[in-house]
Amino acid sequence: GQPRARAPRFAPLRRQANAGPCPFVKILYDAARYVELADNRPAAAAVGFTGEIEGVNADCRYRGDDPITVDINLLFSLGRGPQATAGQHTYRYWIAVTERNNAILAKEYFDLPVTFSSGQVAQVPQEQQVIIPRASATTSGGNFEILVGFDVTPEMAEFNRSGSRFRIDAGAANAERPAEQ
Repeated sequence: GQPRARAPRFAPLRRQANAGPCPFVKILYDAARYVELADNRPAAAAVGFTGEIEGVNADCRYRGDDPITVDINLLFSLGRGPQATAGQHTYRYWIAVTERNNAILAKEYFDLPVTFSSGQVAQVPQEQQVIIPRASATTSGGNFEILVGFDVTPEMAEFNRSGSRFRIDAGAANAERPAEQ
């Protein structure tokens, strides 16, 4: 018979190809930062605990009519301003699954306890897994969007929307400065 062609040799893949695209994962702008302000005064001396979601990346997998499993890595940058007297603070954040540009399908809250050992800033990575059931094998991950954000008060959300910013260690030197625009 014919000589058999040798199969090309590839490094083994971690997983098989997905049935379709992964859901978009993004940080909700209004909830991307957490800034406590004493008496809602936008001054560096009024800053309590602060936080920012520095980055998010995700990977997903699904085949056949399996649910979509999304692994999400988040990086939080957390800080203490002059009004933050405690050395420990528990931040809350959430992950929501939405139909693309539409209704929220599910939202889950997570506690992120942080102890500030030395200095005013802590970098904290978090890993979460989201499982999205699919109506059928033809339901694509592209139909869904995953949003992440801090659990913020309406005042904090307004501060974020206004574009006002403090450095993550704002006010650590007790300098009274207006918020940077």
